[in-house]
Amino acid sequence: MILVTGATGNVGGEVVRALARAGESVRALVRRPADLPAEQAVGDLDEPDSLGPALDGVRGVFLLPGYRDMPGLLARMRRSGVERVVLLSSLATVATDTDNVLSQYMIGSETAVRESGLAWTFLRPNAFMSNALRWLPQLRAGDVVRDAFGAVPVASVDPYDIAAVAVRALLDPGYEGQVLELSGPEPLLPAERLAVLAEVLGRDLRFQALSDAEGRADMARAGVPEPYIEAFFGFYGDGTLDESRVYPTVERVTGRPPRGFRAWATAHRGAFTEPGQD
Repeated sequence: MILVTGATGNVGGEVVRALARAGESVRALVRRPADLPAEQAVGDLDEPDSLGPALDGVRGVFLLPGYRDMPGLLARMRRSGVERVVLLSSLATVATDTDNVLSQYMIGSETAVRESGLAWTFLRPNAFMSNALRWLPQLRAGDVVRDAFGAVPVASVDPYDIAAVAVRALLDPGYEGQVLELSGPEPLLPAERLAVLAEVLGRDLRFQALSDAEGRADMARAGVPEPYIEAFFGFYGDGTLDESRVYPTVERVTGRPPRGFRAWATAHRGAFTEPGQD
C-alpha cells in the first residue's frame, strides 16, 4: 500500500492517478472526502498521532514538506511499518542564498527525512506548470495578465511528470538515497507561456510585466506573508535560484521526454474555459 499526502493537490492528485493506472494499492490522505480513484483516509499531518488508520499496511509514502513536526511525523510512519518515503522538496534547498523561509523549511524537511531511518528519495522540481492556474481570475476578467518576474525564464515542469518520477521512485529499486532534479523541456518567459496558452484557448492574450514594487503589492493583496514575498524576490528578483536549467531526469527515469507547456495547457484547457473551475 502506498499513502499519498497532498492527494487533492496538483502533484499529489497526479500521483494518485498514476498509481491507480499502474494497478497499485493506493490510499489518498485527505482532510475531507474527494473525487479520487483511490481508497481515502482522513488525517492531519500536523498531528502524527491522528494517522494510525491511514498508515495501516502502508509501506511507501509520497510526502509533502513543511509539517509542524517532521521528525515526529516520520517516526510515527516508521513505527507503523513504512519503509520508503519520496519527498516532494525543492531546488530552494540549494539556492545560492538559503537564508529565507522557503529554503529553511525545505532544508528542515529533507534533514528530517534523511535522519528518519527510512529509505528516501528527494524530488527537487523547478516551478510547476500548474502555477499558470493563478492567472485564472485575470483571464476570466479580460485578456491581459499582469504578473511579476516577467524577465525570468523558467523550465517549468508538468505535475504529471513529477508524479511519473515519484511513482518509479516509490515502486522500483535503485532510487534510495537519490536526489532527483526535475524540469520541463525548455525555459520560457511568462509572456511565452501565456502566448502558448493563448493559442490553445484561441484567445488574443497579452502579458504585462509588473515592476518589483507592483509585484510585491500584488502578492501582499493576495495574502502572501511577507517572509514568503521576500523569499520569492530573492529567488527570482536577485537570481539566487536558477530554474531555467533543463534536467534529463524525467526521460532517464520514465523513458520518455518531459511534457512541454503546450501539452499541459491542452490537458487543462477546461480549467480556463469552464466558469468556476480552479
